Amino acid sequence: MLQLTASQRDLRFNFLARTSRGALAVHTAWYLHLHDAADPTRPAGVGEAAPLAGLSPEHGPGFAAAVQALCARFNAAGYAEFSAADAPALVGPGQPALAFALETAALDWAGGGRRQLYANAFAEGRAGLPINGLVWMGDAAFMRRQIEEKLAAGYRCLKLKIGGLDFATELEILAEIRAVAGPAQLVLRVDANGAFAPAEALGKLAQLARFELHSIEQPVAAGQWRALAEVCRHSPVPVALDEELIGLETPAQQAALLAAVRPAYLVLKPTLLGGHAATRRWVAQAEAHGLGWWMTSALESNIGLNAVAQLTGEFAVGNFAQGLGTGQLYHNNVGAPLRIAAGHLHYAPQGPWETP
Repeated sequence: MLQLTASQRDLRFNFLARTSRGALAVHTAWYLHLHDAADPTRPAGVGEAAPLAGLSPEHGPGFAAAVQALCARFNAAGYAEFSAADAPALVGPGQPALAFALETAALDWAGGGRRQLYANAFAEGRAGLPINGLVWMGDAAFMRRQIEEKLAAGYRCLKLKIGGLDFATELEILAEIRAVAGPAQLVLRVDANGAFAPAEALGKLAQLARFELHSIEQPVAAGQWRALAEVCRHSPVPVALDEELIGLETPAQQAALLAAVRPAYLVLKPTLLGGHAATRRWVAQAEAHGLGWWMTSALESNIGLNAVAQLTGEFAVGNFAQGLGTGQLYHNNVGAPLRIAAGHLHYAPQGPWETP
């Protein structure tokens, strides 16, 4: 009979991770372990639930109890077999990180507990995935140092968090980048995390446009569809939706958002959207509406990053950079055969893996 247990780890950042919503020093991840009580020699399937403060609907003091309640429901059901397709219904609505974790654990279990969830070129170690270099908010010197390191490491796409410094300083930093590398050499994305007031958004976007940006993520805070639609309609910088997607679990809700707002891109984070199957549905929505999209991890440890990356490998992303380079954030990350080289994430399926 299959059993589900849980463990947790407080992931500690190598620096104070700032966004326009605040700063993080520690991020708690929960791990679901799916195993067979009658066969202790078979490796467990492992999945990660790491809800984000201020974004994940299930984040808060009750999450530990929700994890234990899910394990209790699973174990009481007496499963002899369990597939990833069964996970969302058992978890229920409003708990996207838990659904992602249980789906991942089930996929890993089906694959023999080797952390190889899919049979694609990335998951089998035959090809890397292009990724953007993420530049975190901080003082100007900290951001400049990150940019220099990313350019030296061979990244062709940088993503900058903005909205935390004064806007004039952020414009200066973007001007410095463009003085070093033009748009033909370096793709630039920015993420405002909803920092712009609707009344000021288009004015700021007009100033950002001179840097020939690829896109801006979530320029205004989520939940303001009419204002966001105006920004998308008139912005000289293509707009990508990120936080706006959270909590829209039905195809009707998703289609209504895309029809009303008409963004250029969607940023897909399985931890926030409800897991593997839910993210695939968002990809289908994007393609049905003629929108671009890319996949992004959401500060998970390497367990979650690996799952998001292997899911990304199911799609033909070509040279389009994905947001998968966050595995180096923590000094106590789960040991994993993931590496970054020349702006690409690579996976070695032969391992080794640390058990969280």
